[in-house]
Amino acid sequence: MKKTVLCAVALAVASLIPGSAWAHHGDAGRYNEDTVTLKGTVVQLVMVNPHALIIFDVDDGGKTTRWTAELGGPQQLVKQFGWSPQTVKTGMPITLIGRVVKSGDPYMNLTERSQITMTDSGKEIYRTANFGQPAPAAQ
Repeated sequence: MKKTVLCAVALAVASLIPGSAWAHHGDAGRYNEDTVTLKGTVVQLVMVNPHALIIFDVDDGGKTTRWTAELGGPQQLVKQFGWSPQTVKTGMPITLIGRVVKSGDPYMNLTERSQITMTDSGKEIYRTANFGQPAPAAQ
């Protein structure tokens, strides 16, 4: 009886894991499919799990809007792109291409179909494997 209860509990817990992993990685229509280009000035690079963030200011006709861009994990940025906490510095002008949230909040997803370049030099510092591909609805 005790063994049966333990097996049932273990099975119940195991069945929750794939669902929670999927829930985290699916954006469930949260972002617009089309990409947009924003030019801004870095306020802060936040290297935390599960996703690193870039906080940046965009001048919108004399009004400054503070944006947040969500990237992959810090380990991916270090291993794949050679980033360190000094790669994106406060005050650095950057150009970001990514998808924004449908709610209209100043939040951008850079985990797919995205790119970051240094605005002054044009040097690319981040590019997802599927950058430049059309939105799934357009395929």
